[in-house]
Amino acid sequence: MTYEEFKEKVSNVILTESGNCPVMPVVQMLQGKWKLQILYELCIKSPMRFGELKKLLKPITNTALTNALKELEKDELVQRIQYNEMPLRVEYSLTEKGQDLLPVFYAISQWGMKYIP
Repeated sequence: MTYEEFKEKVSNVILTESGNCPVMPVVQMLQGKWKLQILYELCIKSPMRFGELKKLLKPITNTALTNALKELEKDELVQRIQYNEMPLRVEYSLTEKGQDLLPVFYAISQWGMKYIP
């Protein structure tokens, strides 16, 4: 089968109009050393404060955690709520879009338990 024949057969399922795999933007959104672990922790307990996440994700640095949270917030997977109190209190939780990833993570975990010892 040629590439053109393959592309014609699966274009409605696997390829976008521009010929890209629709999975790639999702993979890029979740790419990074800490993002999946942050999402996992927020699945278990939400909302969480920065310090709580930092303790659970040892040896993450403040900068790495801040950057990962900002990227997850930019992608609308995590929301940041700042309370105007003294001392300042900030909490992170999954957005509805982030919660919609839970069945995907469950399916991946099932696959992992089946094939990875």
